[in-house]
Amino acid sequence: MTGQNPASATTPVTPIEDDGVRHIVLDTDTGIDDALALLYLAGRDDAEISAITSVYGNTPVESALENIARVLKVAGLEDTLVAKGAPGPIDGEARIAAHVHGADGLGDLWPERLTPKNLSPLSSAELLVELGRSRPGYYDLLPIGPLTNLGLALEIEPDLLTLYRSVVIMGGSGPFPPLGTVQMVDANIHNDAEAAARVFAAPRNRLVMVGVNVTAGTIVDEQAVQALHRAGTEWGTFSAQILEAYMDFYQVSWGRRVSPAHDGLAAALLVQPEWITKSVEGPVNITTDGFFTRAHLMQTAEGLPVSWPTEAAPDTFVVQGVDREAFLADFVRVLSGR
Repeated sequence: MTGQNPASATTPVTPIEDDGVRHIVLDTDTGIDDALALLYLAGRDDAEISAITSVYGNTPVESALENIARVLKVAGLEDTLVAKGAPGPIDGEARIAAHVHGADGLGDLWPERLTPKNLSPLSSAELLVELGRSRPGYYDLLPIGPLTNLGLALEIEPDLLTLYRSVVIMGGSGPFPPLGTVQMVDANIHNDAEAAARVFAAPRNRLVMVGVNVTAGTIVDEQAVQALHRAGTEWGTFSAQILEAYMDFYQVSWGRRVSPAHDGLAAALLVQPEWITKSVEGPVNITTDGFFTRAHLMQTAEGLPVSWPTEAAPDTFVVQGVDREAFLADFVRVLSGR
């Protein structure tokens, strides 16, 4: 595949009729919260999972593929098109989060291995370009892992993000935090700074950043897990089991068996943006303090410019507040599988 789509340069894009359903291409490093986001979208009438592209991150890319197959089996969507993506970042070494998600990415709960039934011959990056070019403005892109596949796809098609109706990223850290505040590490950006820089600098229709500044406080608690168990469904039991494995890690952060719904929140805001209660638009740059790499809106917590020269970039829609109660109630309801 070559670097430009000649048709897009000469032919006006035909407006896509809105059928009330978001046709979603999910780019994922399928760990526990990714699996829950996938299952959540599968259970919503206003979402269609059109394709899934895998990437390393929470787990090696081979395990990410296996986990996609497992979730699709639970969801009854085994014919969904799946692609194998990048095994590591554009520059540097992959940081695999086995200590958070287990060696297999889903809590090491299942001995048998699965393979996606509809595996594309294209790489994840190639499939992202192919889908965007095939129906400009039709698909929404939801990257919830490291942005490596998108960074590679932008080498093939620099206007990639303009071919998607919207791109909603689970990643980033919002504006700079209030003085004295320490934010959760954003593994998705930290894993591939080069890919993230390419994405936030690229032309786009609408790019939404759902960062750890909002996901870290969107907590699935002990009562929610018990509700999933009580549902008595395959979906509820699966969700509860992997959430409990996730809580094995997060309990040492808060002293309770709870966990953030990072990727589930990003998925929900794609299909239900009215749950966004506060936002700001502006350029996002990639920053590092020598330890962690982040994607930040170039503003302080008070809305002032940062104290150094910034790089020009198109505006990103940065989420700052959400209706957590509405989202979490719906999240648990859908994952219950009733």
